[in-house]
Amino acid sequence: MSDLWSLLARDRRLPLHSPASVRDAEQVAEGLTGRGLGVLEVPLRTGAALPSIAALAGGPLLVGAGTVLSPDQVDESVSAGAGFVVTPGLSLPVVRRCQELGVPVLPGVATPTEVMAALAAGADVVKLFPARELGGPGYLRALAGPFPQVRLVPSGGVTRADAQDYLDLPNVLAVSGSWLCEEAAA
Repeated sequence: MSDLWSLLARDRRLPLHSPASVRDAEQVAEGLTGRGLGVLEVPLRTGAALPSIAALAGGPLLVGAGTVLSPDQVDESVSAGAGFVVTPGLSLPVVRRCQELGVPVLPGVATPTEVMAALAAGADVVKLFPARELGGPGYLRALAGPFPQVRLVPSGGVTRADAQDYLDLPNVLAVSGSWLCEEAAA
C-alpha cells in the first residue's frame, strides 16, 4: 500500500466520489488510474460507499473513507479495506481511533483553534473545509503565518478553475473535489 502523504504530494489531487453503485466506483477508479492518479476518497454518504471501498481495496488506487463521523465508522471503513480516513470536522475520538489502528487520518478543520487541536492530537496535515466559504486561497495564506508546519488539503467549493490558485500556496499539499472524478468518468 502506498503512503497517503507521498501520493498526495505527487498527485496534488484528492479525488472525491460518492458512488451510486460499486460499478460506478469501479468506472471512476479506472478513469483516475488512467489519468495517473493514485488515490480516491469515497465518502460514507451512500449505501454503495462501503461496498465500493471493499471492491476497490487492494487495487491500483489507495482508497479511503470520507465523511467519517464516529469511531464505529472508522472500524467499518477499515474493515472494508479503507487505507485512510477523512473527516469533515475535527473529531478527536475519530483521530484517536485511526491512530490506534495505524490508519492515516485527514481531519477536517475550519478555524485556527481547530488547527491547534489537530496539531495537539498529532495531525500536521489537515483538510480545510469548506475552503471556498471560509475565504478561499486568501484564508489559507493567512493560516500559513501562525501554522507554517501544517499542510492543508482544501475541500469544499474548490473547482478546476481555481484549483491552481490553491496549489500555488506553499502550505497546500493537495486539493480535493468531486470535479476530479467527473472529469475521470468522462
